[in-house]
Amino acid sequence: MTDFDYIIIGGGCAGLSLAYELQIHNKLENKTLAIIEPRTEYKKDRTWSFWKVIPHNFDDCIEKDWKNFSINISSSTNYLECNQYPYQSINSGKFYKKVNEKLKENENIKFFKDINEVSTKNSFIFNSVPSSIKFDENNLWQHFCGIEIETKNNIFDDSIINLMDFDCEQKNSVHFFYTLPYSKNKALIETTWLSNMSNEEKDYDKQLENYIENNLNIKNYNIIYKEVGAIPLFYPSNSNEKNKIDIGTAGGMTRLSTGYTFLNIQEHSKYLRENIDNVHKIKKFEIRKKYQFLDKIFLQVLKKNSKKMPYVFFKMFKCSPKTVIKFLSNKSNYFEDLAIILKMPKWIFIKALFRK
Repeated sequence: MTDFDYIIIGGGCAGLSLAYELQIHNKLENKTLAIIEPRTEYKKDRTWSFWKVIPHNFDDCIEKDWKNFSINISSSTNYLECNQYPYQSINSGKFYKKVNEKLKENENIKFFKDINEVSTKNSFIFNSVPSSIKFDENNLWQHFCGIEIETKNNIFDDSIINLMDFDCEQKNSVHFFYTLPYSKNKALIETTWLSNMSNEEKDYDKQLENYIENNLNIKNYNIIYKEVGAIPLFYPSNSNEKNKIDIGTAGGMTRLSTGYTFLNIQEHSKYLRENIDNVHKIKKFEIRKKYQFLDKIFLQVLKKNSKKMPYVFFKMFKCSPKTVIKFLSNKSNYFEDLAIILKMPKWIFIKALFRK
């Protein structure tokens, strides 16, 4: 079997982002890289969305961006605007095409379907596949199903997204709908749950059909794309092995209170590229401790007070949009953190602090 200097396990967002970062900065001119990925073809299978609080390599993969967004509960809607940090949506199909075309330029990069096809003895490994994820009632997930629909008539206002619509059945969990209008007659609509992923919440198709017809008042449309996913709102356990670094969700790059991962992956990839010559000795890259601490409290509140969470989210967005966006994107200062905290219902968070 062939030896490689580096091995990336998992050719998804994290693995390909790292490979691309290394390639465009000429870190693989004299090094070999194996990417282990079982899929036989790359096609659009995910939509990655986030507020652009930092530059990244994939502006040409953006489906659309927006400066206006709304969040609503049954009794009220909050309309917000932020010109500084647009909300962007990346088409994974464009991402895969861009990255794979760049990687094909380097003969030192090879794809394999199974780790057993290569020798790992002398390689440094970047692993994006969690080794252990337990499905139990104590673990929270952000699980979702989205469909991209197309209508004959111009129905959507494509200048604004509906980030969270809580005017829907909650089933003792936290449930909202999410609408990204790509044009006046095309939009991605998702049903999203923050819960332990019980089976009764998984009738996604029916939820979407009812919401589109009854809430959006759209009777005639075509479904042109569908995606289903689940993001763990906990850190998967991984073995601490020599000559190995976990990346992506496996490496703790998911913000637990939001599920946002894409920009954290990009920052981690940049950090690894900058330190690739001493990768055996570098300090672990992680989401800042203050966010890990605050997220644990937030998830405790979510577990114990699910019925109040629509109100909690709604209250949070009463802060300035810039403050909320920076907080949700790991870029807030302590004054902005305090502004968010002061908007929260005090007693349930104090109780969660002592339960933590």
